[in-house]
Amino acid sequence: MTNAMLELSAVGKSYDGQMAVEDVSLAVHKGEFIALMGPSGCGKTTTLRMIAGLETPTRGDIRLWGRRINDDHPWARDTPLVWQNYALFPFMTVRDNVEFGLKQRSVEAAIRRIKVDEWLERMGIAALAGRLPHQLSGGQRQRVALARALATEPELLLLDEPLSALDPHLKVRMQAELVRLHRELGIAFVCVTHSPSEAFAMADRVVIMNAGKVQQVGAPRALYRRAANSFVAEFLGGSNLVPGTVRQDGGRQVIDTAIGTFGVLEPAPSPGPATLVIGADKIVLSSIAPSNGGVAASVTTTDFNGASLTVFLECAGGQELKAVVASGAIEADAYTPGARVFASWSDDSGCLLYTSPSPRD
Repeated sequence: MTNAMLELSAVGKSYDGQMAVEDVSLAVHKGEFIALMGPSGCGKTTTLRMIAGLETPTRGDIRLWGRRINDDHPWARDTPLVWQNYALFPFMTVRDNVEFGLKQRSVEAAIRRIKVDEWLERMGIAALAGRLPHQLSGGQRQRVALARALATEPELLLLDEPLSALDPHLKVRMQAELVRLHRELGIAFVCVTHSPSEAFAMADRVVIMNAGKVQQVGAPRALYRRAANSFVAEFLGGSNLVPGTVRQDGGRQVIDTAIGTFGVLEPAPSPGPATLVIGADKIVLSSIAPSNGGVAASVTTTDFNGASLTVFLECAGGQELKAVVASGAIEADAYTPGARVFASWSDDSGCLLYTSPSPRD
């Protein structure tokens, strides 16, 4: 046993003999913000529902402070869930919605009033206390749902895609709000999302899942720079994957690929097939060949988001690359479709994924 607040040990869930979640093991400590992330159908929401008590594991154990809770009812777990659609009671006012959990716990009326007033004020919705949910904006409904969950003073809060129904500008504001609440309250958050940007902005650790299994767990920066496998690198979307073969060239380690031979500082366990992973933000583009030769490529398309420009390239043999260029460094017409450029990066910018098992796999 560990001193974790929440512990999943080889947890699995099957439906009609098909595994939706398989052998998930995870420890969540007091005060952590954990994000469960992955594509649709990867098992992240099923995992969250098992923690909440809305699904019963087919195998394995879920423990809260060391106590097995596999068969406990949701209301006996003190792990409130903020739903993707917020699940507010449509016939109740904002005040009544926030008060609901306290009533279910038979908290005295006077104490309920104090707690509800505190959370209405804290979430900036005191002026909305008499409104019904249909009279609220998406952001206001989310604040009511959070107030309802937090009024009971849980040690663990579960969130299912809490930002998915919000407009882009409001998502950024609510990300900051969730981070602020997490820091102020000092409780653990477990949040499901399919968005790397949301997970990286909020979480202390990110759990990446695929096909019902955990692929990698780590801090956002570590995951981004050191993917455990090609699925993680491709899902996060910020890296280029170039297949090749690692070998020693004198005292230098290199990888031979279809678009050239490149130095790699990361030690390889042995020569052989590998994939070079280079972050898109590590690639430098220029209109003339750099001293190291670089990789000749043509621009296929671009994606401008205001702060930066993602440039998509096609190299020899159909190999695709992408590079992120800061807005301030963009030259007029330099990256129009069809433009010829050279892509280069330093030897310490890439890491290796191995076709055969390696110490990081």
